[in-house]
Amino acid sequence: MGVIPNSLKFVKQHIKKRLDQESFHPELIGILTNPFYFARRGLSKNIERLSSEIQGKVLDVGCGTQPYRQFFSQCKYHGLELDTPENRSSKVADSFYDGKVLPFAENSFDSLIVNQVLEHIFEPDRFLDEAHRVLKPGGHLLLTVPFLWDEHEQPFDYARYSSFGIVYLLEKHQYSIIESHKSVCGIQAIVQIWNAYLYKVTFRNSRLWNLIVALLLMAPGNILGILLSWILPQNSDIYLDNIILAKAEQKTHLSHENAAET
Repeated sequence: MGVIPNSLKFVKQHIKKRLDQESFHPELIGILTNPFYFARRGLSKNIERLSSEIQGKVLDVGCGTQPYRQFFSQCKYHGLELDTPENRSSKVADSFYDGKVLPFAENSFDSLIVNQVLEHIFEPDRFLDEAHRVLKPGGHLLLTVPFLWDEHEQPFDYARYSSFGIVYLLEKHQYSIIESHKSVCGIQAIVQIWNAYLYKVTFRNSRLWNLIVALLLMAPGNILGILLSWILPQNSDIYLDNIILAKAEQKTHLSHENAAET
């Protein structure tokens, strides 16, 4: 009598696990089920591509649920999150901090990961100085930040960065750019923003409902975006995210903001 219920439970768990995987690393199934297919696929593929540049002791600032940790199995990984009651219950972090001072000594890490975090930081100059402080000279910074995206996690949403703006900001804080890449360009970026709109206006606290809506409303958009990207000319001026690999230069001085505080 217990065989069928156990089998159904196994199937349900397998489906949930697969959908969770498709959430941040979408492949074929994600075309049908993931409202953020283009954005998440672009991030996943680019982070995986650059993961070999991240070595040694690694700090992932704003690690969330650590969806990309699998790409850094060669590293000694430490996830850090902002210390809030919500983050304490929903995030998967090794430690928490006040959002101002990184709780580590100077030159503590060989590499830093800052994924979709900088847009939420209201004092980016101070943050980048702090990141540089805990990063060893010559250490690598892997940073992603949106250029085109809706306002989210309100009121903790500060900025969007163009490819020129983020490079300027990093160089200002003693990082040299190894690679600057635009993720999800042209018609796919436009389709992704449309799907993000549909997701926001239809979202309910029901996984089944959201899946049905994705199948009915977002999947056609994903398919159309893929097809049109083969037909229409590319336009890299319209894109979702900046993907940056940078190197910390030798420390020479603090920015004037931090210097005034010491």
